[in-house]
Formats: sequence, structure tokens, C-alpha cells
Amino acid sequence: MQSTPSKRAANAVSQDMLQLVTFTVGEEQFAVDILNVQEINRMMDLTQVPQSPPGVEGIINLRGRIIPVMSLRKRFGLAKGETTETTRIVVVDIAGHTVGFIVDSVQEVLRIGSSIIEATPPISSGIDASYVSGVARLENSLLILLDLHNLLPAETLSRVANMNTPAA
Repeated sequence: MQSTPSKRAANAVSQDMLQLVTFTVGEEQFAVDILNVQEINRMMDLTQVPQSPPGVEGIINLRGRIIPVMSLRKRFGLAKGETTETTRIVVVDIAGHTVGFIVDSVQEVLRIGSSIIEATPPISSGIDASYVSGVARLENSLLILLDLHNLLPAETLSRVANMNTPAA
């Protein structure tokens, strides 16, 4: 069965679109691919774990699963912010491991064309450029696309992954 030109065009358009979850950390707006996001939760009490990997703020029990939670502010070298009504934990999958990231606020789910994403420019704002997979030009702002695989070095990810255990 052959597809019609309009079906081929629709498939081409959908393949060129990205669906992203956008959030703020400090003054900047970031995004990750929605396919990596498992869920978004209000901030909750974290249980501190002695000798946690660098950047791990604590762990949460999420429906019987122990999830390590990291602060993106700390990861980006920003000053610690206050927890507010808009603070969220974005639970993501990185290479098969579940990790929560504390963000200042979650904005929206956004569909953008891949054509508006540009290569990572030299960054001097203190955020390591390897964390960034690209920058999207929106009407009134820039959106920084995070590369989750580079955000956590393999050693840190494996140490964090060892914290993912079923809750008793």
C-alpha cells in the first residue's frame, strides 16, 4: 500500500517536530525531550543519604521506588534557591536509570520544529556546554535543550543508579 503525498508530508512534519517539557532554573529556561520525562511532582521532603554521590540532595519514595533527587541549580553551579509553590521534581530516565531533578518551575509542554534548534554556542554563563544539546529560538526568548546523557557523568550515574531500589 502506497501512502498518499499528504500522508507522506504529515509524517515528514511529525518527524521534524520535537515535543519538550520546559522548565526554569534560575533565570534561564530549559527543556528536555518529553520521551525522557516519566512524571513531574510537587516538591516533597527528601531523605538525606550519607555519602551520596555529588549533587544528590536526597531520595524520595515514589510509589514504592526509591528515586535519587538532584538539584539542577547545584549541578549548574548556581546559588541555592528557595523552595516555593512552583518548585518541582522532574523525574527522568537517563540510560535506563530513574533520577529526579529539582527545578524552580515547570512551564509547559511545547512542540517545536527541529529547524529552529541551533548548535550549542560558546557558553560563559557557568553552565557546562556539554550539558547542552542545542538552543531553540522562540519568539521572545531562547530555550536551552539539555543533553541528559552528558548532564550526569557515567560514574555519577552508576552511583546514583545504585540508589534506585524498591522501598520496603
